[in-house]
Amino acid sequence: MPPCANCQRQTQILILDDEPIVCKRLKPGFQKAGYGVETFTDSGLAMARIEQKRFDVVITDLKMEGIDGMQFLVRVKQIYPDTGVIVITGYGGAEIAKESFKKGAFDFIAKPFKLGEIIEAVKRFEKSRKKD
Repeated sequence: MPPCANCQRQTQILILDDEPIVCKRLKPGFQKAGYGVETFTDSGLAMARIEQKRFDVVITDLKMEGIDGMQFLVRVKQIYPDTGVIVITGYGGAEIAKESFKKGAFDFIAKPFKLGEIIEAVKRFEKSRKKD
């Protein structure tokens, strides 16, 4: 049976955070909200996955071993300019937030955060994309 013409494709999200607990908390919350989710704690593996598959939204931590979140943000925007990138960090400051936005981030959320804040940011991105 062909997919229905009115059905919306499930939004695909990639989550990258070197703290496994963050991925463990976010993945089921997003799945329950109806999103397709892949999580990574290794930035190199996440980078390889981005090269293989286009995600609608990328949620990335900033401070990580290897490729940091800022480099990851820049690479995602190079390959997929219309992918929404949400930066999450425990090292939030106005300067880092400003730099993230300059490099194409859709939103910047400081840790600790509530699951609802991140889901709301994704929904805002989806609404902004529908206007285009």
